[in-house]
Amino acid sequence: MLKELSIENLGVISRASAELSPGLTVLTGETGAGKTMVVSSLRLIGGARADASRVRAGAEQAIVEGAFDLAGLDAHSAEAAREIAEAAGAEADENGEFLVSRSVRATGRSKAHIGGRTVPASTLGEFSGHLLTIHGQNDQLRLLAPEEQLAALDRFDGAIASRLVDYRSAWRAWRAAAKDLRERTEKHRELAQEVDRLKFAINEIDAVSPADGEDEDLVATINRLQDVDTLRDAAREALRAIDGAEAAGGYAPAGDEAAASTLVGAAANALETSSDAELKELGARLTDVAATLSEVSAELGSFVAGLPDDAEELDRLLSRQQDIKALTRKYAPDATGVNAWRAKAARRLVKIDTSAEAIEELREQVGRLAQEMEARAGALTQARTAAARKLEERVTAELHGLAMPKAVFTVEISHQDYTRDGADAVELKLAPAAKIEPQPLATSASGGELSRVMLALEVVLSGSSSGATLVFDEVDAGVGGRAAVEIGRRLARLATHNQVIVVTHLPQVAAYADTHLHVSKHVGDDAVTSGVFTLDDEQRVEELARMLAGMDDSATGRAHAQELRERARGEIRQMRQPARLT
Repeated sequence: MLKELSIENLGVISRASAELSPGLTVLTGETGAGKTMVVSSLRLIGGARADASRVRAGAEQAIVEGAFDLAGLDAHSAEAAREIAEAAGAEADENGEFLVSRSVRATGRSKAHIGGRTVPASTLGEFSGHLLTIHGQNDQLRLLAPEEQLAALDRFDGAIASRLVDYRSAWRAWRAAAKDLRERTEKHRELAQEVDRLKFAINEIDAVSPADGEDEDLVATINRLQDVDTLRDAAREALRAIDGAEAAGGYAPAGDEAAASTLVGAAANALETSSDAELKELGARLTDVAATLSEVSAELGSFVAGLPDDAEELDRLLSRQQDIKALTRKYAPDATGVNAWRAKAARRLVKIDTSAEAIEELREQVGRLAQEMEARAGALTQARTAAARKLEERVTAELHGLAMPKAVFTVEISHQDYTRDGADAVELKLAPAAKIEPQPLATSASGGELSRVMLALEVVLSGSSSGATLVFDEVDAGVGGRAAVEIGRRLARLATHNQVIVVTHLPQVAAYADTHLHVSKHVGDDAVTSGVFTLDDEQRVEELARMLAGMDDSATGRAHAQELRERARGEIRQMRQPARLT
């Protein structure tokens, strides 16, 4: 539920804020007062495209903020919204609410935030999509699209969702196998050439058979071989200095100086036999030095012993290095990459087997997958057909209550090619009476009728939901009289378990509101500003009187408004009264 909304520098609204309540909230005001900007602000925090032309003239940016409370929302939607927020690093505030905001600069750039974290507008849309649904004139037109009509039917029955998941899994498997078969049969020549190229490459790599990291090891070994005499002399000189000429393999010493290990050992022994504690401690440290010298000596000995003596070894390794370089120039930057490329090529080679046996086996697999997909598509169609009959009945009943007493709403399901959503094409139709052939909504419904069909659908589809915020932007346009009263009743009923926000010009609708917000406009000498205000009971009666016939200054008009308000209030109390057990 949307708890708070604040708007700054959006259109004619310089600054406005409102605390939103559960139930039905109506938004009224003179034409041009800024009601559209309120809906635009809701669309912005719903992730809609930012429009720089909406920024108030002279302002640098427009800012919209809203606070969403997930408590009361159905478990699935609440969990989905929370996962999106947590994935973005967003956190709820101390009240457990998620603060969302959207800023739009006059230059056209926009920013979105959820719970203090900057997010893409698309992420804001995904988050708000589980909490906020907006219905306006453009949304009615969207209902005419075949994919939207299919989505409406699927939304009606929760059992369809699991059937759709099963079908999509089978459809993806069938499509992948069918694509593979098509490529193997239609591109036989190209694939055969690719097979030859892959086999040649694999054989070329196997002939060298490099080990992972071998090219790097070769560089180190070759460098050592090319400088082997210098390395051997340096290591033996170090050995002689540490352990003496004998340890260095007979290397002639430059003088008669004693070995470092002998001198350090003598120093350590002299200090450790001293009676002074400080000298003993220094002796112990020299003993550690002697141990380190011993370790270095052993490693130097291993190094000298490991140096190659074979003069032909360098030529062999240089040749090996050239063989591996020939592979790294073709297939990957290093030997490890060459081996990875070979493994990938081998997998591809198995996959594009174009032999008659392989193609026949794949053709049989495609057939089996097609049967599985068709079976699941059939189960999906059955579920949709059953749901369609129930949806027809319930929407038709709602339309009868919306001053369309003879209208018949139908859902026609026809077969189409298999797609991601099944093999069903759904078309919503309307007939003025039972004996008249139903026609598609696009051709049979006027603007007012389309508004009522959409409202009836929303009432039915939202019957099992709770805690959501539903916004209706002048969906009552083109209707009046008794139909307007029925629209008000349905919106009030819809608001029993959801938060409903309605922009309306009809007093019959406004009378059913739990909360009445009024957008007022002030025209100054150099600017037009608007604000949003919550009306008390007396102000509500005056506003209803104005909406009835501009009779807000008339006692008769106020009396009529008061009667309309009291009657609606009584109906609301009755429809929201808990059912009594008998």
